[in-house]
Amino acid sequence: MRPETSISASDITWPVILVPACNRMLGNEPYHVVAKQYIDAVWIAECQPIIVPGASASGLDDLLKAVHGVLLTGSPSNVHPSHFNETVLDESLPLDPERDAWTLPLVPKVLALGMPLFAICRGFQEANVALGGSLFQAVHGVTGYRDHRDKEEDAIDVQYGIAHDVFIEPGGMLEALLGKRVIPVNSLHGQGVNRLAPVLRVEARASDGLVEAFSAANSTGFALGVQWHPEWKASENPVSKRLLAAFGDAAREYRAARTKALAQERNG
Repeated sequence: MRPETSISASDITWPVILVPACNRMLGNEPYHVVAKQYIDAVWIAECQPIIVPGASASGLDDLLKAVHGVLLTGSPSNVHPSHFNETVLDESLPLDPERDAWTLPLVPKVLALGMPLFAICRGFQEANVALGGSLFQAVHGVTGYRDHRDKEEDAIDVQYGIAHDVFIEPGGMLEALLGKRVIPVNSLHGQGVNRLAPVLRVEARASDGLVEAFSAANSTGFALGVQWHPEWKASENPVSKRLLAAFGDAAREYRAARTKALAQERNG
C-alpha cells in the first residue's frame, strides 16, 4: 500500500522508477496495464513510479536518461520462447510480444549504466532471457522439479500465500541484504530458469534446485531478480520491505551520482 503521507512538491525529488506496462485485452479493447501491487511497492521504496507502455529501440537511451531505476513486473504473460530458440509449448498460455520487443533490449542497457534493476517473476524470467539465458516453459513437466504453480480456483490470499522455502547462497547479495539463509516465499509461476545467463549469479534456490533469485555478477549497482512475488502485501513482509528499501536506496544513490556527474560536465 502507498504510504499514508500525501505527495507534496518535495516528492518530485524522489527517484523515478520505470515500470513497464503489459498489453492485454479487456473486453473488446486493448489496454496497457500494471497490477497496482507493483506501483505500491515502488511507493514503499519511496520512489516515484512512471508506467511506460513501450519504447522504440532508438528511444531506449533517451528514456533511461529520465529515470533512476527499473522494476520489471510479473505478469500472466510469458516471454515468447522464440527469444531462447524454442517453439511455443502450450498455445493456451498468454504471451506479450509487444512487451518483449522493448524490455528485452532494455535490460542490458540498464545493467551497462549501473542503474538499479529489480526483476520480479516474469521480469525475472525476462532478465535471464535478455542476457542470454533460457527458460523451462513448464517446470512441472520437467523431471526432478516440483509444481510451482498456484491454483486458479483458490482465493487470492491463498494463491499468494507462503508455498515453500528458498535457500540463499552464502556470500551473495541476497544474504548481505537479508542476513538470512532460508526464507519462506509464495509461488505462482509455471515457467522458470533453465540455463542461467552467463552474467548472472545464483542467489537462491528452491529445495528442488530451481533458481529462485539471481544477481548480475559484474554489475556496479543493485541488480536483483526474484522468482517469487515480494510486492504482494509488501508492507506486511519484513523481507519484502528490506528488498524494496535497498532498491530505493540504490535508486537514490544512482540519482545523486548522475546529478553530480551532470553538474561536473556543465562546469567543465
